[in-house]
Amino acid sequence: MKKVSIIIAAFVILTAFGTKDTISTSNHTKSSVIAKDDKQVLLDYFKETNKNLLQNVKGLSSEQLEFKAAPDKWSVAQCLEHIVLTEGYIFDMVEKLMGEPANPERREEIKITDEDLIKGMTDRSQKAQAPEEIQPSDKYTNAKEALQALEEQRAKIKKYIKSNAVEDMRNHVTDSPFGPIDAYQFTLFIAAHSARHTLQIEEIKADPGFPAK
Repeated sequence: MKKVSIIIAAFVILTAFGTKDTISTSNHTKSSVIAKDDKQVLLDYFKETNKNLLQNVKGLSSEQLEFKAAPDKWSVAQCLEHIVLTEGYIFDMVEKLMGEPANPERREEIKITDEDLIKGMTDRSQKAQAPEEIQPSDKYTNAKEALQALEEQRAKIKKYIKSNAVEDMRNHVTDSPFGPIDAYQFTLFIAAHSARHTLQIEEIKADPGFPAK
């Protein structure tokens, strides 16, 4: 897929999960944003969301992975594939944004906080239809394959986070359906999206028809 298609798809992904009208924002100044800059916070959130995902799929049988509560609902396996696909698309968007000239003068335009973004993304009362580009195609036959792909992808993302200064990420601002956001928040979105679908997996497992094993 061409780079421009990836960028468009990433923007569509953001639109699918919310806009500035569906995700509440908190007014804050540039100084308050800087005060929250913490690379470890970002890395810890990736670690936390990854741990929660692993705990929810560990030991599931093929029947459990492929169970659907309804024909139009996703299975656990499909959720995993969607997470892998989406993280790849959004990370490409982050890299593109960081490759553009910094625009720190736009930082004061950002109205959504990191907390707003996480809260909005993990609000399962707000449903969304995933774009075709990140719809699961039943690529993975077992959880191990999907988790391996996710682990490899996450390793690249974590390496990228560690090699880039948070201040530099904050100084790269772009427009989104949420309003202006920075590269740090784009990266945070990746982990928050994983958390959202981990909650979806928990919902699948809680369905009365979910196989016992």
